[in-house]
Amino acid sequence: MTIQILLALAGLALLTVAADHLVLGSSRLAARMRISPVVVGVVVIGLGTSAPEFLVSGVAAARGDAGIALGNITGSNILNLTLILGVAALIARVAVASTVIRREVPLAVAAVILFGLLAWLGLTVISGMVLVAAAIGALWLLVRWAGEGRNAELAEQAVEHTEGDPETGEGPAMLTARAERVRWRPPAWFEPVRAVLGLAGVLAGAQLLVANASAIATDLGVPQLIIGFTLVALGTSLPELVTTIQAQRRGESDLVVGNLFGSNLFNSLAGGAVVAFAAPGAVPAAGVALILTMILTGALAWALLRRGLALTRVEGAALLAAYALTVPLLLAG
Repeated sequence: MTIQILLALAGLALLTVAADHLVLGSSRLAARMRISPVVVGVVVIGLGTSAPEFLVSGVAAARGDAGIALGNITGSNILNLTLILGVAALIARVAVASTVIRREVPLAVAAVILFGLLAWLGLTVISGMVLVAAAIGALWLLVRWAGEGRNAELAEQAVEHTEGDPETGEGPAMLTARAERVRWRPPAWFEPVRAVLGLAGVLAGAQLLVANASAIATDLGVPQLIIGFTLVALGTSLPELVTTIQAQRRGESDLVVGNLFGSNLFNSLAGGAVVAFAAPGAVPAAGVALILTMILTGALAWALLRRGLALTRVEGAALLAAYALTVPLLLAG
């Protein structure tokens, strides 16, 4: 089992690093192609940061590990709005624009509810088509909203955020100055190759993680759903955690909220569709307790943010406590 744990950790490390390069390569390639920052921020970066979740779930579903697939998506959705959002609030007060609370956040909550309902009924090819249609509609709305006023700034902010250095926390201006001193600029082929290699790395990391997580679950006699909900979900949510901490330290609270709720939207619609299509047959129905917990945590985070258009440290601690209570309850169920 030691070897399987090490291989799972190696897969997780590869997944995290490759996902970062996939997002950077894709977003910078899109920028070079003169695609609008709004589209880059909403579509390329939004889908890219959720790639670990839905690719891991897709690989798991294709292997017949439906428990890991569903546990990963539901677990990531719960983690994003309890543990990660709670950590952000502990770092600093999370303030958010009213338009985000009125439009983007309810859309994400609705996406989670739709996925939860379909997962409770059992995901099939038909439900996958419903999720794809919902994802296309959600993307259209997000791109349309992102072009308006403050949201356009947020989309550009998301693009600029990808230019930062995750190791040092340096912003784009500092990196530009340093790049000019070094006087090296990547050739035109660099970003496409980076994006393709990033995607390949994500897929390889997902395969390593899922195969060994499944083996560990079998050896321990633990249901795959629990492994997916805990270890795999926590691992695939690491990119969101890192991005959230960086953004919050820079005072970009709107980006924090948009990233986390947006991740839940893409996890639920794109991730759910990938699982539905990748599974060799109908995916067994998810438990009511797990689905209700996922929906209620989203509603709780929305309610706290809606109350004062901000999240305090006390409320962040409450979200962390909610996650701490959620895990043993679901494990016991």
